[in-house]
Amino acid sequence: MAITLIKFDPHAGPIKPFDCKVDHLNDFLLEEDDNIPNARHHALELLAETYLFEDNTAGKTVAYFSLLNDKVDRDLSDKTVWNRLSREIPNAKRRRSYPAVKIGRLAVSKDYQGRSFGRISLNYIKQTLLDNRVSGCRFVTVDALMEAVGFYEKNGFQILATPGKSDETVLMFFDLMKMKC
Repeated sequence: MAITLIKFDPHAGPIKPFDCKVDHLNDFLLEEDDNIPNARHHALELLAETYLFEDNTAGKTVAYFSLLNDKVDRDLSDKTVWNRLSREIPNAKRRRSYPAVKIGRLAVSKDYQGRSFGRISLNYIKQTLLDNRVSGCRFVTVDALMEAVGFYEKNGFQILATPGKSDETVLMFFDLMKMKC
């Protein structure tokens, strides 16, 4: 297996086959219609950048993730979580919001699930944000699907705001300072 990471190019040819068993995640990557939110549209409109792990030996897309700018905002956070989070920031630097990068989408092909590619993707994102600091970014956020909350918690993310009964996602965050030496 020869795995490579590439940045999605909206002008390149077709993407290698991908199916994660979740239609809206498949569609985001594979759909080409500009009237439907997709990786191509997001890249061309400078809304998000998508990265692909490809298995060049098998000719398949292993996993993908999309990144966009975000913020951790006091008004969108549970009060106790915000207070705990703020205590980690020096008094002189405390604000009503802090810079973040959001994982807009993260999916692993059904053929590669259970082989740590989700964890590898998260570790890559976290380490890259620390190593290539082109702008301030203290947190990584994600609107995790309910069924993925445990996965994100295992990877160090915490719930930022308690979801409502009808919510399909949970707002979660990871503090990059926890990785800084």
